[in-house]
Amino acid sequence: MRNRLDPVRRRYDRLAPVYEWFEGPMEVLAMAAWRQDLVARVQGPAVLEAGVGTGKNLPLYGSGLTITAVDLSSRMLERSRRKPVRSPVQRLVMDVEHLGFPDNTFDEVLATFLFCSVSNPVRGLCELARVVRPGGRVLLLEHVRPGGPLLGPLFDRLNPLVLHTIGPNINRDTVGNIREAGLMVEEETDLFRDIVKRLVCRVP
Repeated sequence: MRNRLDPVRRRYDRLAPVYEWFEGPMEVLAMAAWRQDLVARVQGPAVLEAGVGTGKNLPLYGSGLTITAVDLSSRMLERSRRKPVRSPVQRLVMDVEHLGFPDNTFDEVLATFLFCSVSNPVRGLCELARVVRPGGRVLLLEHVRPGGPLLGPLFDRLNPLVLHTIGPNINRDTVGNIREAGLMVEEETDLFRDIVKRLVCRVP
């Protein structure tokens, strides 16, 4: 039987060698600073990075942490091994919708630009909430569906094309999905209009 994740896995396996080159201009313009700011908020010590990709965030973590990094793509994970780190990192191939960890395993979870690509984002967010201890945090950097009478409908109309050609969804209601998953949004910061957001969430 064909696995529903196979197309996503193949896409990112295929993109792995050129992924950082493809995102390079956006990283230079803004994304690198956004990542650095988010990772600087990590307190740990037990941290899960979900959807680690090629490991762009890994050099930003300080020492004294225990980091577990998961991604659906084994080739992305292999690329992440090239990044310098200051804390030990365990890398695992894993689907964020079905995390293979016991409840309350981590103090914090961090994910950057992940939930645009997860087929069932609420289920994935529920899994993050499950594996973080009560009172722990989920730190997210996400692009979302913008509000307003023009941009929101435009993103809705463009989404099928973007999804087919590039891969991510551009019209996700990520804040609504977070709340549906039972997480409390403590900080919601617009980084680029209301399209890119930094979200600091708490597990009840």
